[in-house]
Amino acid sequence: MMTQTKSRLYTPEEYLELEANAEYKSEYRDGAIVPMAGGTTNHNELTLNLAVALKLALKGQAYKIYLGDVRLWIPQYRQHTYPDVMVIQGQPTYADASRTTVMNPIAIAEVLSQSTQNYDQGDKFRYYRSIPEMQEYILINQTQHHVMQYTKQETGQWLLTEYQGESAVLALGAIAFEIGLADLYDGVDFSAVDD
Repeated sequence: MMTQTKSRLYTPEEYLELEANAEYKSEYRDGAIVPMAGGTTNHNELTLNLAVALKLALKGQAYKIYLGDVRLWIPQYRQHTYPDVMVIQGQPTYADASRTTVMNPIAIAEVLSQSTQNYDQGDKFRYYRSIPEMQEYILINQTQHHVMQYTKQETGQWLLTEYQGESAVLALGAIAFEIGLADLYDGVDFSAVDD
């Protein structure tokens, strides 16, 4: 379980200064600095499989694909986080001159783990929904072939679609992209799940 490093609250500027010199990544949650847990090999396989498929499918188009090392700033909730995969249409909008923090993804994917799944499905999704450009949120289960997709509708409501089983095909609504769950889960060892 992720815990706060200290009980004192930090400004976003203090967090960024600490993060620039840190040996490990932490998220910023409205004043609290929360260390990030290390990922499993299954987590890495899923993140990489999705990012590579997106990169190849969108090659030559006006999209940027970023992995978990690029920070996201969510000003409404004062949150700095590192999504597993982000898709930005056009050019990134940077939070500051350092070009290390973006603000305008249209799609975000998170690989769920036991320690983060409640946060990823609850508060974090609420924070992500406040991003004006945000249109799609993908949650990937690493213990079985199961993906939850939230797509923003024209009415502003979010529609949940679930994909289960190796033969299912995830189709994004925000961009022209499909991936079979067999390909998404390629290399994942379900017998090794111990996140």
